[in-house]
Amino acid sequence: MKNISIIVAVAENNAIGKDNKLLWHISDDLKRFKKLTTGHIVIMGKKTFDSLPNGALPNRTNIVITDDINDRFEDCIMAYSIEDALDKSDDNKEIFIIGGGSIYKQFLKYANKLYLTKVHKSFEGDVFFPEIDINEWKLIEQVNFEPDDKTTFAYSYLIYKKLK
Repeated sequence: MKNISIIVAVAENNAIGKDNKLLWHISDDLKRFKKLTTGHIVIMGKKTFDSLPNGALPNRTNIVITDDINDRFEDCIMAYSIEDALDKSDDNKEIFIIGGGSIYKQFLKYANKLYLTKVHKSFEGDVFFPEIDINEWKLIEQVNFEPDDKTTFAYSYLIYKKLK
């Protein structure tokens, strides 16, 4: 069985992005994302890839799901469906689903772990994380952060495992 994890930062109202950009900047969360995903596989949709400031994420296998068979992105494996992306994934590595909204929704049923950064504030967004049935998941770790001079709102790192 593949080791599939969803990693996402989500507002109180489930917003995750607007105009193909993140809604906030939490430096420590970006560092955590890099630490968790380095050496593994990241799967994303084309719009998420387009939002990356420097193209493919270094030291990770980047798989981009697209509908256009002519799309080619440097240092990326192209996939044309959820199943194709999974077939092209190494079973020995953790697979991180990194967005966007429709990709998260489609992968939710396959995921066995959720790395959720919950931002304790609502934001205006045009992309949202799908509702999860909390009865299907067990919270295994939670770390809370209060507002400080760098981040003006509270947030939490939550890790969930899917119940079998």
